[in-house]
Amino acid sequence: MRKTILLTGGAGFIAHHVVEYFLNNTDHNIITLDRLDYSGNLNRLNEVVLSAPEAERKRVRTIFHDLKAELNPQIVASIGRVDQIAHLAAGSHVDRSIDFPMEFVLDNVVGTANILDFARKCDDLERFIYFSTDEVFGPAPQGVKYKENDRYNSTNPYSASKAGGEELVVAYENTYNLPCYISHTMNVFGERQHPEKYIPMCIKRARDGEKVTVHSNPDKTKAGSRHYIHASDVADALAFLLNYDASKLDCDDFGGAKCHKFNIVGAEEMDNLELAQFIATCQDKVLNYEMVDFHSQRPGHDLRYALDGNKMAKMGWTPQPVKDRLKQTIDWTLANDRWLIT
Repeated sequence: MRKTILLTGGAGFIAHHVVEYFLNNTDHNIITLDRLDYSGNLNRLNEVVLSAPEAERKRVRTIFHDLKAELNPQIVASIGRVDQIAHLAAGSHVDRSIDFPMEFVLDNVVGTANILDFARKCDDLERFIYFSTDEVFGPAPQGVKYKENDRYNSTNPYSASKAGGEELVVAYENTYNLPCYISHTMNVFGERQHPEKYIPMCIKRARDGEKVTVHSNPDKTKAGSRHYIHASDVADALAFLLNYDASKLDCDDFGGAKCHKFNIVGAEEMDNLELAQFIATCQDKVLNYEMVDFHSQRPGHDLRYALDGNKMAKMGWTPQPVKDRLKQTIDWTLANDRWLIT
């Protein structure tokens, strides 16, 4: 059955992959809501839409709106009826949040409140998904993987603002019976990512023989690590969740929360030196790198993040192998190296 999905932040890196996924795998109509700031790039969205058959392109509409403001009657009328909402719009640059914390409070807390208030007025809304981050849990000691309902431990304004958004989502489900889910993911990569991000930066520097900075512990003996995941896997997981019936879950197993939370986690953990070496090897290059103490270079950042993905695995969803996805991204990016231009 054809549905209409409202996707906030549609020109952003992850969201444009969600658009691509729905164009290629469903017959749904997609409405993207975006303000087109530093993290939104209409070229991404246009490239995805224009690569679809002409008859399919009309399934995607873009409406320009900054969620720091309420959705006025004109915007609401332009959107029309929607069946599901995926809220991906957010300020997501940690360094920028440290320089401009109030900007992130407005984007990620006030913006979330405004889209929730629109959602609660929608007739027969099937699902609202809030896209959050692993960073709400803070740094993960070696051997620790955070579960969905573990305690928040935000270490920078970005993660604190995303945790605030989560609490609003839970409140709207409890207060207005809005059918909400919350997802956490981490370190998403893929085609058309901003060139300042670690993986495209490594691709470019390895290609050009330039030095790669690898953030490490203060002794420079251990690189930071992440569970990297491809944006297409995140899109697949979001589609899975939009159609998943939470009544199948035993709430007692997951903290008894009314608003279910889900960790969307990459297939394996990789440290950043191993990752950079893999990227160089795929290009038949020798990695030129320097280990740098991340504490002095990146205040407000954490050396290791980790999420427990067992809940989604029990539900029947797993990601593709990360090295296969990395090779796919490296090959595509080198063949489309205009996306490496800063």
